[in-house]
This record gives sequence, structure tokens and C-alpha cells, in this order.
Amino acid sequence: MSHTEHSTDATVPDAPFGDLKKNWGWIMALGILLLFLGTVGLYMTLFLTLASVVALGVLLLIGGVAQIVHAFKARGWESIVLSVLIGVLYVLSGVIVIVNPVAASGILTLMLAGAIVGIGIFRIVIGFHLRGFKNWIWPVLSGIIALLMGVVITLQWPISGYWVIGLFVAIEMIMNGWATIAIAAMVKNADTEGRGT
Repeated sequence: MSHTEHSTDATVPDAPFGDLKKNWGWIMALGILLLFLGTVGLYMTLFLTLASVVALGVLLLIGGVAQIVHAFKARGWESIVLSVLIGVLYVLSGVIVIVNPVAASGILTLMLAGAIVGIGIFRIVIGFHLRGFKNWIWPVLSGIIALLMGVVITLQWPISGYWVIGLFVAIEMIMNGWATIAIAAMVKNADTEGRGT
């Protein structure tokens, strides 16, 4: 092995991680926590749905207030009235979502179902455009699954409004937990290999 190859092998594992090597245990703990919370969330989809919708309402409220404050600080601006109206709409939307998160979750779920159906159709079309190339079937299958998911959510609406958003949040937390655990394992292995060389 040449000197160049040896130096490359020694530095590659360390390069992407930096100081994370010292804290891989905390990263692993975070991943396990996210995995645990996501798994618990699978049994609390209604709570997660309402919590997520209320959080969205709070963000809309904060954004609206910030927009209105910004508008009044920009004196002389020709579009100040429109800017204030945008802020008011944000505030009203936030208040409506916070006051009635169940209705808001139903509306958001229906919009989400429509988006998933659209995504599924686009993926199927892309897959058929790639027909003749290797693995062209995977975008088609992915599109069919997305399309079926969107249809199922729509057919179960408005009941699906109680669980869909919470389910997606729980699944995202689980996936994020596994990804964080994997990163922690990579950092730990890189640290072990670095000390072994």
C-alpha cells in the first residue's frame, strides 16, 4: 500500500464526522428516544394529529403577528395595506386552527390525500416514460402504492382526519430515529477504525 493510499484510508472515516466522534453516545441516545417516541406515537395518532395541527396554528399566528408588525414598521410602503391583510389572514387562520383543530385536521388530511394521489399519478407517468430502462418498474410500483394510499385516505375521510397526520408524524419520528442510530453507529465505527489504524 502506498503512502497516498494509507493517508486516504486514515482520513476518510474521520472527514464527515468531525467532533461527532466524541458524542456518538448522545447521538445514539437521541436516535433511541426518537424511535421510542415514534413507536408510542403509533398508538396515539389522534393526539399527535391534534398536537401537530395546533402547532401549525401557533406558527400561523406568530407569522401573522410578525407580518403585521413588519408592515407597520415599513411606513411609506405602497403595499402596506396588502401586507397587513396578509398578516390578518395568517392570524385568523391560526386562530381558527387552534380553536377547532379537529376540523382543521380534516381539511388538511383531505388536501394531503389529494397531494398523495397526484404524486402517485406523476410517479406512474415517470415510470412509463422510463420503460425500456432497467428498474423502470419501481417508480410505477411506488406510484401505485401512493395512489392507493391517497384513495384509501380519501374514502375514509373525514374519519381519516383523526389519524393520518399523527400516523405520518409517528412514522417520520421512527424513520428519523433509525437514521440517527445508523449515523451514531457509523461515527462509533469510524472512531474505532481510526484508533485501530
